[in-house]
Amino acid sequence: MKEIKIKLTKVLFSTVLIISMLSFIACNKDDDDNLSNDNVVFDDTDFVATDWTTETHGNDADPDFDKVFEDNAIKRLDIVITETRWQNMLDNMTNLYGAFGSGGGHGGSIDADEDPMFVPAEVFYNGLEWYRVGIRFKGNSSLRTSWQSGILKLAFKLDFDEFEDYYPQIDNQRFYGFKKLSLKNNYDDKSMLREKVAGDVFRNAGLVASHTAFYTLYVDFGEGPVYFGVYTMVEEVDNTVLDTQFSDDDGNLYKPDGTGASFASGSFTEGVFVKKTNEDEMDWSDIQNLFTALHDNKRTSDPATWRTNLESIFDTDVFLKYLAANTVIQNWDTYGRMTHNYFLYNNPETNKLTWIPWDNNESLQYGKQGGSLPLNFSGLSSSQWPLIGYLYADDVYKAKYEYYLQEIIDGAFNVSTIQSKYSTYSTLIEPYATTEIDGYTFLNSSSDFQNAINELNTHVAERASAVNNYLK
Repeated sequence: MKEIKIKLTKVLFSTVLIISMLSFIACNKDDDDNLSNDNVVFDDTDFVATDWTTETHGNDADPDFDKVFEDNAIKRLDIVITETRWQNMLDNMTNLYGAFGSGGGHGGSIDADEDPMFVPAEVFYNGLEWYRVGIRFKGNSSLRTSWQSGILKLAFKLDFDEFEDYYPQIDNQRFYGFKKLSLKNNYDDKSMLREKVAGDVFRNAGLVASHTAFYTLYVDFGEGPVYFGVYTMVEEVDNTVLDTQFSDDDGNLYKPDGTGASFASGSFTEGVFVKKTNEDEMDWSDIQNLFTALHDNKRTSDPATWRTNLESIFDTDVFLKYLAANTVIQNWDTYGRMTHNYFLYNNPETNKLTWIPWDNNESLQYGKQGGSLPLNFSGLSSSQWPLIGYLYADDVYKAKYEYYLQEIIDGAFNVSTIQSKYSTYSTLIEPYATTEIDGYTFLNSSSDFQNAINELNTHVAERASAVNNYLK
């Protein structure tokens, strides 16, 4: 009897150990394999992907930027999701952020520690269907605020082969060559142009940045197509931005978020510099080297050597051009005020960390949280934001920053060019923006849209004057 008990104990211990190991593996899966998928029932695996072609759905086709990111068009995208799966998404949001329309997130955390769940849905575009596409809500404070305000115009992330393990028919499914796409809801932007135009400015300035385009979104969650409003489609950095704007996409890509993302001395932690590539390689030496070079005492005792060492691991030229562009157009919701909304990519071609802007819906305005940084960065704490403070304090880097200021207002953010762009884009989307419906819009009235466009036109002229006055 005693022997039987011992054997049973061993079996139970082994079973618990196996369950623990499986749980550990599951908990350490890639972010895209959201654990909330455990709540999804995959009972619709019997289908034929009849619309599938290599050009539209296959992994062998090059990304079709003309098709997906056409500048002077507004295209329609439809998402069809079962009523049960839609309810799963809403229930998951309630768990993360409290009751919908609660106004304060009562019953949910203020900042969720995990992403919302992925579920399968059908995506329709231009008469074609994409099958069992992974969709989830996306965003941070914008997602929480929209949800708690009772506005269902929420941002979405699309991953076209998220569920290929459950549906073999969609193995390596792509949307005209794109695996992942973001549908931004233009939160806190009554013009609905900020994300699009800021992206245009960065790329026209010669910087690496996501392509963007306007879409109208309809979602059918069991009641027929519901108009969710005007969205901005944004290219994902960890997908085609690396594939097409760098010669080598094998480097480390980081999406920093948290205190250490300020690069203040002694603030580095691995958890802040979230890896989006090479996640299995527990190596942050490139980021640590940047911290070391940035805070080297040679910055004041031997500036030339300090610059040489810094430039060996950080693309200072790219950063200074970005800094000039970002400060000219004004964007408070990023480095210098907030410890998020940028990527760093260790470009294998140069072995240098390269700055990539992200999430620009709060740009092109003075902004909140103390407002956008002034052109001379007065009031900025250099010790808190050393990538700006230390470089601006260096005469060589300051001169280069000022050169780029002039270049930006003469080129990518030229007044007549941008005002013409505002006119074209606003005319394009106005019929769709001003007919957004209650509960799916951030507009209080149709006049909000035109007022916001007027503010943008005034803003670009004011920024040109500000730069000219600063450079004088």
